[in-house]
Amino acid sequence: MTESQDSRKRSKRRYANYGNKKYKGSRELEVGMQGILITCNMNERKCTSEAYSLLNEYADQLYGPEKFSDVEESDSDGDNAVDEDDAEAALKKEVKQIRSSTQKMERRFQALDSGANNVVFMRTQHLDPDKLVHHILKDLHATKKKKSRIILRMLPVSGTCKAFIEDMEKYMENFLETWFKTPNQGTFQIVFKARNSSHNKREEVIKALAGLVGKMNPQNKVDLTNPEYTIIIEVIKNVCCVSVVRDYMLFRKFNLQEVVKLDKEQNLPPRTEGSPREATVQEAEDAKQGEGVGDSVPGQEQPEAMAVPGEKGEEDGQDHSPSKK
Repeated sequence: MTESQDSRKRSKRRYANYGNKKYKGSRELEVGMQGILITCNMNERKCTSEAYSLLNEYADQLYGPEKFSDVEESDSDGDNAVDEDDAEAALKKEVKQIRSSTQKMERRFQALDSGANNVVFMRTQHLDPDKLVHHILKDLHATKKKKSRIILRMLPVSGTCKAFIEDMEKYMENFLETWFKTPNQGTFQIVFKARNSSHNKREEVIKALAGLVGKMNPQNKVDLTNPEYTIIIEVIKNVCCVSVVRDYMLFRKFNLQEVVKLDKEQNLPPRTEGSPREATVQEAEDAKQGEGVGDSVPGQEQPEAMAVPGEKGEEDGQDHSPSKK
């Protein structure tokens, strides 16, 4: 084997695994982010493309067209005195421009790895995800115009924290004050879903958070049929995504495919109010009436799990599908 052939083989080995590296950090859902969780049926690439189109359409209505800031001309002008033949100086100049461009070109929507199959996390910048999602669903509900084929549900993520019960309770103490702390009050329900996470029991999370809401104002009451507010808890791996939304039942649990159907299918039953302590008991009764078991069935979006305490499998409110690699 010649020296040149040996060198060529070493080069191939050096770069063989380059494309297989998994870049973490800003490309994955992390604590501290805001955005929108979007569920789909099997085709995440088309879902992402559809989401960009739909979100930008309605974001333009609320916030105006997105504006981009180019690299400041002063950055390049200040380097004109540098000898272009100097390779090292030219390289530094290029690196500086790339970094500056990256900082200035923060898009208002950025698709990230959610950590779960059939779920896309769209990170948002400089806008309110809850306001945007509600605006989209309100328009679709009014016009009955179908604008998505792949997207199933859009859930705003107003805040994120670590997915451990102690961290969740601590975070919620401040997060929920806007809606539930005296003098604020309202009827509510708690919707919990876990994907690729087994360290949180659904009934424990609901009991803890319902008790917390009750302490903020005793006038807060549980309503599992038509509440004023729905507290959405979506756990993916070790990240807990939270939001408080209105019109959750009116907008068919924020399902874009269902919300455009005729209103005759959306007649809401009378409210069933109760104290926060009654939340888990009432949900168990709903489970016996066939409320549903999560959305882990390939090709089909189903309601959140309404589990009977003590049962196993998907009935525990967890999604046990394999994590995305």
